[in-house]
Amino acid sequence: MDRRKFLKNSVFGSLALGSTIHNYSCETSDLKKITILHTNDVHSHIEPFSSEHSEFPNQGGFERRSTLVNSIRNNNPNTLLFDAGDIFQGTPYFNFFNGELEFKLMSLLKYDAVTIGNHDFDNGITGLYEQMPKASFDFLISNYDFSNTVLEGKTRNYKIYNKFGIKIGVFGLGIELEGLVTKELYKETKYLDPIEISRDISNRLKFEENCDLIICLSHLGYKYDNLPERVCDYNLAKKSNHIDLIIGGHTHTFMDKPIVLKNEKGNDVIINQVGCFGLYLGQIDFFFDRNNKRSFRSSVLKI
Repeated sequence: MDRRKFLKNSVFGSLALGSTIHNYSCETSDLKKITILHTNDVHSHIEPFSSEHSEFPNQGGFERRSTLVNSIRNNNPNTLLFDAGDIFQGTPYFNFFNGELEFKLMSLLKYDAVTIGNHDFDNGITGLYEQMPKASFDFLISNYDFSNTVLEGKTRNYKIYNKFGIKIGVFGLGIELEGLVTKELYKETKYLDPIEISRDISNRLKFEENCDLIICLSHLGYKYDNLPERVCDYNLAKKSNHIDLIIGGHTHTFMDKPIVLKNEKGNDVIINQVGCFGLYLGQIDFFFDRNNKRSFRSSVLKI
């Protein structure tokens, strides 16, 4: 397979398509709209499923995702695109390219940031490190301590984006690797308590960085009914202080609409996750009024 030919045919061709998926021109002009797009657990699914597939015939694929994303961006340039981890592993593309193709395609689609899932260590911490130069986006993970590993200094705890005068703070949380990933693959990486870390980071984003919207990219999993006390997005939301939106991954949970829970302060926390394999694209539109009070609207786009 010729890498350059594949990249050119599958991405540049789709980026040139200009069909409109949604038209929000009817929104009132005194509202600022910020669009958050997200994927999770794509697992190296570059091409659509075949027409003969029993569950997802002709669904998914990077080219269709790029058409949707760029169409939405054409309607609203104040758009951010995130992924909640497990980019690697699942098709021969990963076996052959070792993650290079995934990162290059995501870079061409201009992902803003991702967090790291357990399967992103499947070629070891060195394998992930070797592919990072192919990525133009940020790796956000605040509860993995990469000291004394090749990833030290290669990730960020959080990043702040400014769209339409709205400050958006984004950070990432990863699942405990012990028991999921062989120790020799993640080396000296230390797992830190996600709840404690999230409180520290969100306090900083809220009060020191003065963010208007705080987003967590989480690979903790949505909820574990058989283990109700296990750290997950559901419990994180209830124990959080200033997180506004949790974009989830790991459990391959398809949510046709987000759920909204109350945090420790009685404020709303939105949780959303869009299954797996790049079959869907999550979209959440936030609307800010003149006083930066916000509302939101969500949709799930089938790819």
